[in-house]
Amino acid sequence: MNDGRKDLRPLAAPGRVKEVTSVSNPIVKNIRNLAMRKTREETGLFLAEGLKLVIDALDSGWKIDTLIVSRNQLPDNALLSRAAARTVAAGADVLEASDKVLSAIARRDNPQAAIGVFRQTLSDLSRIELGADGVLVALDRVRDPGNLGTILRTADAAGAKGVVLIGETVDPFSLEAVRATMGSIFSVPVARVSEKAFLQWRAGFKGLVAGTHMSGTVDYRTPDYAARPTVLLMGNEQSGLSDALAGACDTLVRIPQVGRADSLNLAIATGLMIFEARRARLSLDAKA
Repeated sequence: MNDGRKDLRPLAAPGRVKEVTSVSNPIVKNIRNLAMRKTREETGLFLAEGLKLVIDALDSGWKIDTLIVSRNQLPDNALLSRAAARTVAAGADVLEASDKVLSAIARRDNPQAAIGVFRQTLSDLSRIELGADGVLVALDRVRDPGNLGTILRTADAAGAKGVVLIGETVDPFSLEAVRATMGSIFSVPVARVSEKAFLQWRAGFKGLVAGTHMSGTVDYRTPDYAARPTVLLMGNEQSGLSDALAGACDTLVRIPQVGRADSLNLAIATGLMIFEARRARLSLDAKA
C-alpha cells in the first residue's frame, strides 16, 4: 500500500492485502476456476457475489478464504471497508481488484463491489432438529440452480428447519444458486445424501412425509402439518419423484390447477407447500 490510504491489516492479523489488476494473475485464475463444479469439490471453496452476501456470510460465522473488493469503491464505501477489515482480522486475504478483474471473476459486466471466497459448509441430516412441528424440505434430483436458490430463500423466509438434497442434484454452491438464495444459503442448513441414505433415515423418522405427485389424490391443504414434524418431498423438475421416494411418503398430495398448464415450476410448487405446511405456526407467530 503506497497511495496514502490506511492499511487495513491489524498488527496481529495474519491476513494480507494485495492489489490485483490483471486477469492473468494466478490467484485470479484460481478464483475464476471456482465457476467449475470440479474445482469447488476439489477445494471445498465457493464464490458469494455482492457485499450483502459477504456480510451475511461473515455475520453467520462462515469461514472466509479471500475477499475481492473493488479498488475504486473501497475508499468511499464504509461497509466495504469494514468487510475488508473483518476479513483480514479473520486471517484471510483481501484483493483490491480492478473492475476488469471483478468482471472476469463474476463472468458478467457491471459486477458488484465485493466477491467472497468461502469454505463450503454442509449439515448432517441426522443432526437437523425439527422439534415438535418443524418442516424439512427434501428435493429429489433438483437440476436448476435458480430453482434451488429460490427454494432455499423461501425455506428461510418461512422458517423451515433445513433443505435436503437427494441423489444427483445441482451444486448448491454454484454461483447461480448462491445468487438466487439472496444470502439464505448462510442461514438454512443444507444436507446432501444419496437416495439410499435418505430412505434409511426416513425409516426412523416418526413424523409426516408428504410428497407432491402427479397421481396424488389428496389436496395439499388437507394434511395437518402442524400436528407433528413434517418432511415435504419434492420431485425432479422433469420426472417428479422416483418410485422409491414416492413409496416412502405417508401421503401423496396434489396442488389443484385449473388452467392449461400441466405443471408448476418446482420453486413455485415448493413455496406453496412450505407456506401451507407452516401456515398454522406462522399464524401463531404473527399473533405473538
